[in-house]
Amino acid sequence: MTRRSDPRTTRLPVPAGEIPHFTPVPSQTKRHDGWTPARQRAFIEALADTGSVEAACKAVNMSTVGAYRIRRLPEAESFRAAWTAALDLGVQRIEDVAMDRALNGVDEPLYSYGRLVGSRKRYNDRLLMFMLRNRAPERFAEGKPKGLNAVGKMDEERLRKKWRAEWEAEQRQISPAEVRASIDRKIEGIRREVEHRRQREWESLSTETREAWDRFERLRNRDFERLQADADMRQRLLRGPEDR
Repeated sequence: MTRRSDPRTTRLPVPAGEIPHFTPVPSQTKRHDGWTPARQRAFIEALADTGSVEAACKAVNMSTVGAYRIRRLPEAESFRAAWTAALDLGVQRIEDVAMDRALNGVDEPLYSYGRLVGSRKRYNDRLLMFMLRNRAPERFAEGKPKGLNAVGKMDEERLRKKWRAEWEAEQRQISPAEVRASIDRKIEGIRREVEHRRQREWESLSTETREAWDRFERLRNRDFERLQADADMRQRLLRGPEDR
């Protein structure tokens, strides 16, 4: 059975780069759009760069299901070893990114009344201590990497409450009264715009057209009054003499 080509993209041979040495899994078919040796090497290289199987599969335009399938094959021992080594490299890269954010902070946007007014640098001391404990356990974690202890969890909860309070304070900057006043101003602006447009349209009409329109309104109002009088009469007749 021949796989149908993907209309959204075309799978091109991926150039090989510097990746952990391994023996590619032999392909049972000679498909140019399958897990070729070149594509396997590119997958391992992307895995070492990202630390993510899904991202590496997207880089070579293949599915994660197929990646795990060839990994389970008996002849994929070398491929599995390269997979593990690439993940280790990917984790190191993620640690580098986390350390950079812990040391240099990240820019967070600042909004006022729904408008972007600037940015501020946010530092995460908890992330920094976590990275130090795991990268230098002999100095910061009594000789071994460890997660958050009771004190660390208390700090985490304190920071969470602090950030929540800051967020709620920012939300409260706009009171319900201000929101209602803003809505009323917008409605009033729309009403005035409609009135001005109607006035301009009326002024653009000829005298004959204006007279015809006035006569139409008089006739329309007369008919409505007659219909209302007929409806009132029917109601009186239905109520009977005792209710009149």
